Amino acid sequence: MGKYKPPAERKYGKGVQACQRCGSRDSVIQKYGIYLCRQCFREVAYELGFRKYW
Repeated sequence: MGKYKPPAERKYGKGVQACQRCGSRDSVIQKYGIYLCRQCFREVAYELGFRKYW
């Protein structure tokens, strides 16, 4: 095996934020400081007080 260079530490962009619940980096909702991916958000939205998703 050759030399291995670890991936660069991201400071901004899509790769910085991760879902606090599942760790996914796709489609993370940052508004209101939620930091959940859209799938996890749909599961816990009603508990957070969002009445639309129940």
